[in-house]
Amino acid sequence: MLTTIVSLIVTLSVLILIHEFGHFFAAKAVGIYAPRFSLGLGPRVAGFRVGETEFVLSAIPLGGYVKMAGMEADEAGEALEGGPDGGEAPVDPSRTFDAKPLWARTLVISAGVIMNLLFAFVVFTGLSMWYGQPVDPSTRLVPPSAAGPAAPLAAVPYGARVVAVGDRAVHSSTDAYEGLHEAPAGPVQVRFADAPPVMLQLPAGEAARLELVRQVRFAHDAIVGTVVQGRPAARAGIRSGDRIAAVGGRTLRSWEDAVAAIEGSPGRPVALQVVRGGRTLSISVTPSAETGRDASGRTVAVGKIGISPDIPDAHRPVSVGRAIGDGFFATRATASSLFDILHKLVSGQESARNMGGLLTIADASGESARMGMEYFLTFMALFSVNLAVLNILPIPILDGGHLLFLAIEAVRGRPLSVEARIRFSHVGLLIVVALMVWANANDILRKLGI
Repeated sequence: MLTTIVSLIVTLSVLILIHEFGHFFAAKAVGIYAPRFSLGLGPRVAGFRVGETEFVLSAIPLGGYVKMAGMEADEAGEALEGGPDGGEAPVDPSRTFDAKPLWARTLVISAGVIMNLLFAFVVFTGLSMWYGQPVDPSTRLVPPSAAGPAAPLAAVPYGARVVAVGDRAVHSSTDAYEGLHEAPAGPVQVRFADAPPVMLQLPAGEAARLELVRQVRFAHDAIVGTVVQGRPAARAGIRSGDRIAAVGGRTLRSWEDAVAAIEGSPGRPVALQVVRGGRTLSISVTPSAETGRDASGRTVAVGKIGISPDIPDAHRPVSVGRAIGDGFFATRATASSLFDILHKLVSGQESARNMGGLLTIADASGESARMGMEYFLTFMALFSVNLAVLNILPIPILDGGHLLFLAIEAVRGRPLSVEARIRFSHVGLLIVVALMVWANANDILRKLGI
């Protein structure tokens, strides 16, 4: 519990400071007067002054803000941030937010999101340089379905070990994926240690190539690594280190078999045989029904119980240039994945019950901290991108809402009236509060097993 609380405080404090320092330094760079920088919301608890800015710690540790001259009229923002200060000396009109040109105001509003993305990029790059590139050591193939671009591999025996993709030697599934993704379009031979070689036809288009790579999977031992607290597996008593021997009476060949059996039983009890300390236990678990995709890409209900496999920790050294590329790719892929999830939530393809709030963040931060510094920093980078994506949404009082106001001003040639901005900001505040209440209610219901 202590690890979870401390890791949550560290995560929120660091990422909020990074975000708000982005706004602060950008504001100072373009000459905007910023009388207050606050970590936290609500009443002031403690603080100190540096130059013209008071740096304070506020009572509610769930956010932060930079108060800038000329933005005090945003009453909804003031309500969220704890209200305006009184008794301040008059401010030079040329140093107010609204007095600055459109490009400067856009930079100031965008700077928080940019800093969160930059932090994630630096962390991903640094981890790649320090630890090397994570690799999955498995090379045992799970044959795909007989349809799709990877169909020739369907004839390969389950668990056959891949040793080469074209001219690239394969020592891990990471090597295999890179070989399939980077090889020139056209025929490529996939060789095995214990099966005849297979010829694949690699498509030229990026989307088609990614679809082929997506169909290729590798087998892992059915040993539980992480158990997410509050999810069905944790409630049923499954523990990290358990080996799942059978699901529904069917003996497993790999972790992937367990996943297929569990995903095929959304909302229905499943009998698991689990080996723990040399003893075989029978455990019944009811997977939650969540939105997923079948082999053909159709949206279907799948069962999830909140576990991940225990994959051996393996890395390979990379060059500085490769580490920078890894950092960029990881940041971009994380942002793209989050936008995809938001699209599915809005379109109804993803259940809103899957949204998580503070308890979900706390559980994830605590679990990653217990796994070690590499995992904790990775979580912070992922969460930093999450904050950036959420803040860029076009909801008034969020950064994206302010950018929307600026875009409207650019098109109209004049800004929205203060009254219009206040009205929109009130609506935005209601939306944000409603989303927060919904997400945290989901956390509570999951803890209660509902």
